[in-house]
Amino acid sequence: MSDNQKNLECTRHTLAHLLASSVQKLYADTNLTLGPAIDNGFYYDIEFKNKKPGTEEELKQLTDKMREYIKIGGEFTHQEATEQEARDIFKDNKFKLELIDEIVKRGEKITLYTINFKNGEKFLDLCRGGHVEHIEDIDEFSFEISKIAGAYWKGDEKREQLTRIYGLAFENQEALNNYKGQQEEAKKRDHRILGRELGLFVFSDLVGPGLPLWTPKGTFIRNKIDNFVQELRSKDGYDRVTIPHITKSDLYKKSGHWEKYAEDLYKINTRDDHVLCMKPMNCPHHAQIYASELRSYKELPVRYSETTMVYRDEQSGELSGLSRVLSITQDDAHIFCRESQLMDEMEKVWNLIEEFYTTFGFLDITPRFSARDDDAKFKGNMELWEKAEAAILQLLNKKVGDKWINGEGEAAFYGPKIDFMAKDALGRTHQVGTIQVDFVQPTNFGLEYVTEEGKRDMPVMIHCAIAGSLERFLSVYLEHTAGNFPLWISPVQVNIIPINNEAHGEYAKDLLNALKENNIRVNILDYKDGLGKKIQKTKEQKIPYHIIIGDKDRDANLYTLESRDLGQIGQVDKLTLINRLKKEIEDKK
Repeated sequence: MSDNQKNLECTRHTLAHLLASSVQKLYADTNLTLGPAIDNGFYYDIEFKNKKPGTEEELKQLTDKMREYIKIGGEFTHQEATEQEARDIFKDNKFKLELIDEIVKRGEKITLYTINFKNGEKFLDLCRGGHVEHIEDIDEFSFEISKIAGAYWKGDEKREQLTRIYGLAFENQEALNNYKGQQEEAKKRDHRILGRELGLFVFSDLVGPGLPLWTPKGTFIRNKIDNFVQELRSKDGYDRVTIPHITKSDLYKKSGHWEKYAEDLYKINTRDDHVLCMKPMNCPHHAQIYASELRSYKELPVRYSETTMVYRDEQSGELSGLSRVLSITQDDAHIFCRESQLMDEMEKVWNLIEEFYTTFGFLDITPRFSARDDDAKFKGNMELWEKAEAAILQLLNKKVGDKWINGEGEAAFYGPKIDFMAKDALGRTHQVGTIQVDFVQPTNFGLEYVTEEGKRDMPVMIHCAIAGSLERFLSVYLEHTAGNFPLWISPVQVNIIPINNEAHGEYAKDLLNALKENNIRVNILDYKDGLGKKIQKTKEQKIPYHIIIGDKDRDANLYTLESRDLGQIGQVDKLTLINRLKKEIEDKK
């Protein structure tokens, strides 16, 4: 983390305390809980026993009160407290008392911070620290209280419901305004709205939340994305496999997934008293295909790929459009290789991911290396973990030097991984493709191959997803492009618009047939609506090109071409038009 990032995080954390202090000043009978810094600012979860803020004016009052405290100025003082001292201070706040219990259980010191305002007021909170030195140094126009929401204590829907007050905070007012402008643009690009307007997917109350239904247009785009993934993989010799959507729970107990993910699985009790699961991941199945016969070292690497749905029982409140769904379509692949082949295989996957996202216009991609820490959730032999982490570090050094993000403690339970973080057109960062190294499942399943010496050895398993979840990728891609798909992936590539059907219809149909013969996806708008309405509909549907045909076009044996992205292009002949479109499609621009 850079010094600027650390300073901003300290500012945001300080503002969370100022928010809590302002709430206690303006609202009677409240219990404070937690108030962390977050990516775009801060929040504080508060229990209001009586009146609570809700209107824009009330949120503004909180912002104004915080600015007033900044103008007054003040400093933090720090103290360590015994368990009893802390309990006495927070005796009327059950949330703070619970936090004290947890701190004591972890064997950590109890630390308190007090803001000493220059007007004599004080505000004390249970806190680990990380604040600005002087409150008056905060730019009073670099933040604002933005919204309120409901939140459960510790995210548990069975616990107390609290009010979460969010604030935005950045380095200065300009950065704050830039962020707010970005958010306004993001609303216009919301994939849920665009998906409906472009007719790509729908949700049905009868089917249920988190279960999108894909229209012909949406299905076409999904298939184009998947076909491109498979086209890239075919160069590296992946074999396609197919597995069922349900399995015995024994499979996940053997793989190690059951211990970690049992609560997230859909379970089916059969009439024979077996427990089957809707598969939440594919790797154990692919491992079983590998294990179905004894492999020779000459066969390795073995590379399996499959695009298939998996199912995870997410909480309904966490579902959001295509970003978080219950049925997840993964372009999943698993490689079984020797340790000596690990670096080469990971680099090949890296290159596929790079080519895929570059093609889709994501030009700012940063790898995040997620290693293990000392948490007991990580399984397997430490020596094998170290080998895997060393191989990943070697690859990172070769590809990007030190330009990667540290994700220590965020590894998969079975091994370290590289997640690729892509920035979209609005500057937001999304986790996209992944490469994961796994020694645990080969150990649990007893996977083997025969070496040159006739001995048995264990392969390494590499998990790799390029698009990852097709649903999530499309949510990101829709917002990245604002629905302006490039020609090669657009369900409809060209609209032909005759000005007068009687006078220009036959000439338009001749072009329609010629474009179809060249595998160009084309519609003709030959219904009776006026020219303006047809052009407007074409623009609303974000069709890449439209061709207007009138007397001058027909008489000159030409076509007036207009681009969604470039505007008016002018008259072109049929051959030039076809070659132009075919080249753009082929180049995947």
